[in-house]
Amino acid sequence: MKAARGSIGRSVDQPDRKIRFYLFHGPDEAQSSALGDRLVCALQAARHPVASGALRGDPALLADEAGAIDMFGGARVIWIQPAGEEIAAALDALLDAPACESPVVAIAGRLAKGSALLKRAESHPLALVHVSYELDARDAERLVIELARAEGLRVEPDVAARLAEACLNDRRMIVQELAKLALYLGASPARPGQLTHDALDAVGADMGGDFLSIADLALAGDVRTLGDELARLPPGGREAIPVIRSLQRRLLMLAPMRARVESGGGPQTVMTSLGKSLFFKDKPLVEKLIGRWDSAGLARVAERAGALERRLMQPDSPPAGEALGEELIAIARQAGRRR
Repeated sequence: MKAARGSIGRSVDQPDRKIRFYLFHGPDEAQSSALGDRLVCALQAARHPVASGALRGDPALLADEAGAIDMFGGARVIWIQPAGEEIAAALDALLDAPACESPVVAIAGRLAKGSALLKRAESHPLALVHVSYELDARDAERLVIELARAEGLRVEPDVAARLAEACLNDRRMIVQELAKLALYLGASPARPGQLTHDALDAVGADMGGDFLSIADLALAGDVRTLGDELARLPPGGREAIPVIRSLQRRLLMLAPMRARVESGGGPQTVMTSLGKSLFFKDKPLVEKLIGRWDSAGLARVAERAGALERRLMQPDSPPAGEALGEELIAIARQAGRRR
């Protein structure tokens, strides 16, 4: 059955134990994943990932996993991401099973109107379906205020709107930035703090300049051009943090796309599914990157980028420009070995 947009929060925060299958789909996969995370938290459960490719060859596996009792007695949520038409038969087996110990969460991207998976889930009382649309400016502003409250931050609407715009209304980036800002301000739910424009000026997500192209050169393995672009950056290293955050933006885009490739879809198929959501001039590069980097490699780059950013924000940090250059060149060389 479909979940009304206004009730989905209650559905995941106070879940109905009868529901066996949650399908979160739509263009905003970050929102879908966040809803799944809230459900896991509400159930005080642990994620148990199951690959959609495994279900294609063995549709009964999903019902078996959902019906199994954890050997340690803990609660589980079966997690499928990315999910697509290949799990439709497995969903039938799950819904027809005599019992279910653990609910299943499936995170899908865009699904066609004629999707067998979507039709089956929407028509069954033991399934809950919600479509996650991309946030508009007003929704993103409200989201910033809501997420900031969880970090112990009070935010005026104009500050929230600026942060949302700087993060391109991307929930994952907003969460990352608020965590960094709370750390910078020493804020927590027990000790709230005010998020101001001054704080955003100091460590916020504004990304002026063409920093994304520098990040793309590193991921594409173009060491020579990357070296030239790094040499053009002003001395002092002030651009290091914006460049790192541009790299993080690109990684956040690539990770779910690469996961779809690894679940059985080719790079061209994944690119076609994006439709007009990706700027047409970016498509050749993005297709090249998801063909070159696997999920494990993207995760390692994201971990190193986050570590570098935290290091550069410390009082005794190394020279920012040099540290940035070393890291990006290392990424570019690794990318070159992935041809």
